Amino acid sequence: MNPITTLYPVNELFETIQGEGMYTGTPAIFLRLQGCPVGCPWCDTQHTWETSEDAKVSAQQMLAKTSATAQWAELTAAQLLELFQQQNFNAKHVVITGGEPAMFDLRELGQTLEQAGYRLQIETSGTFELKLTENTWVTVSPKLDMPGGYLVRPDCMKRANEIKYPVAMQKHIDALDNLLRRCPPRADALIALQPISQRPRATELAIKVCIERNWRLSVQLHKYLNIE
Repeated sequence: MNPITTLYPVNELFETIQGEGMYTGTPAIFLRLQGCPVGCPWCDTQHTWETSEDAKVSAQQMLAKTSATAQWAELTAAQLLELFQQQNFNAKHVVITGGEPAMFDLRELGQTLEQAGYRLQIETSGTFELKLTENTWVTVSPKLDMPGGYLVRPDCMKRANEIKYPVAMQKHIDALDNLLRRCPPRADALIALQPISQRPRATELAIKVCIERNWRLSVQLHKYLNIE
């Protein structure tokens, strides 16, 4: 671990239910970090892409936001743990998301939270080197041929506990197959297909392929429940 205390740019911090993947239905604290150069055209958190000093605010101002904005607060792992306690969060599962959270060294954060009894999960595009604790659950949602020009890393695919891939058409299945051949995951990695926007055709395709291959279906429970 770097002896210099790491500072994390936090866009959002809230408690909810995990709506995707292996931990669907699990109470979770979502820690959304600011910054992402990948540039997915359909991204629903584009306000997290740029980290402007002009948008830097206090922790309390960040927590008080009532809409999605580019405002962010700079916090240490110890300060984040203190905020968890101040907010009276009950969940012990922490989802680190973004933006692209793998842009940052998360080892100090992971060690601090794990020592306090929390379990960590990171949601990443797989385009940056992972700097995590050994016990962090890694969900890679591979981003292929995005405007930012970043490639999915073989080491990220190999480290993934779970590969969660959005699909709408057969070409998306083909692209995933190509990626799995080029960057094979670990033997016990879960592979989950996520129908884009819960569209009927996308859902039908995802169900069909999941049954054929014994993969999992991820249906974005939070969107059905209309929660964060």
